Amino acid sequence: MTHVDCLSRVRSTCSDSAGRTVYLTFDDGPNPLCTPEILDVLEKHGVPATFFVIGAYVAEHPQLIRRMIAEGHEVANHTMTHPDLSRCGPSDVHDEILEANRVISMACPQASVRHVRAPYGIWTEEVLSASAGAGLAPLHWSVDPRDWSRPGADAIVDAVLASVQPGAVVLLHDGCPPDECRPGTEDSLRDQTVIALARLIPALRERGFGICSLPQLP
Repeated sequence: MTHVDCLSRVRSTCSDSAGRTVYLTFDDGPNPLCTPEILDVLEKHGVPATFFVIGAYVAEHPQLIRRMIAEGHEVANHTMTHPDLSRCGPSDVHDEILEANRVISMACPQASVRHVRAPYGIWTEEVLSASAGAGLAPLHWSVDPRDWSRPGADAIVDAVLASVQPGAVVLLHDGCPPDECRPGTEDSLRDQTVIALARLIPALRERGFGICSLPQLP
């Protein structure tokens, strides 16, 4: 069994009667344009989510972290600068994770960071060890509609609905990594994700899924 197989599993502890729980997660924010729109949709539908945030962006937009926590969402660690950690030395891996934790805590002392997600989903023994040392549980995903590639809102919704199962961890994006943002292009825009999310939440509910916060760690 691979690291990804293990890290994609979430034990359902939500109280919906059928036990058909899914978890929405957002990577690569916070973004001053996209994240508020995502939060507005979640608030409208009364749905919680987990935001895997990049520390460098947290430092620039701490108010968005405070809003996430105030509205009942969870903030998680997506490193400080979003590097490929498999190309980093042990000390750099350690610093990327701990510095992101520090910045999140500075932005919102009420934020309790429980999880970490490796950039690009690249997990190594060093990353897992550094995560454990920081007291963070690694979390991958099990449903990836590749919304970052801007395939269209309908394609994002269809991809999630085609793959979703009870306990699924859905990967979406409310931002773009620093080294992938190109000014003047649409690459970093997440408008399709916002539109898709507004359609996806009712569609999941119609299929009997409950959308819940990540369960408490054992």
